[in-house]
Amino acid sequence: MERPPFRLLQIDHVVLRARDVDALQAFYCDVLGCKVERREDRIGLVQLRAGRSLIDLVGIDGLGRMRGAAPAAQGHNMDHLCLRVDGFEVDATRAYLVARDVRVGDYGSRYGAEGEGPSLYLHDPEGNMLELKGPPGAAKAAASR
Repeated sequence: MERPPFRLLQIDHVVLRARDVDALQAFYCDVLGCKVERREDRIGLVQLRAGRSLIDLVGIDGLGRMRGAAPAAQGHNMDHLCLRVDGFEVDATRAYLVARDVRVGDYGSRYGAEGEGPSLYLHDPEGNMLELKGPPGAAKAAASR
């Protein structure tokens, strides 16, 4: 099989369609620590810096309307977005999220780009599922919880 003339490096960006871009921006910036990098209000786009990657938010009343119906409980835009985090400590992370009224899901050891490691699921204000993923060296600690 012939190899492509390029090599994939990492996820560049993820685009989330939103009913309420402001609520998602507040969640990703105020709760998860992203920073607004760029806005294109003319087309309804907000780009958030998430480490070396971007999370793009598009309103369904703007650019996002080209992809059909709005996200809903029975029709999401994706299964989940996994964000690799440093300083992962499950109890402190869970307490931080719960104090901010974030719906927190299951915790466990899961496989990711760097190998097996701890992860915690949560949901943003639009119902999108996120996974916060710790380093692979902490996999044994995750399995024991």
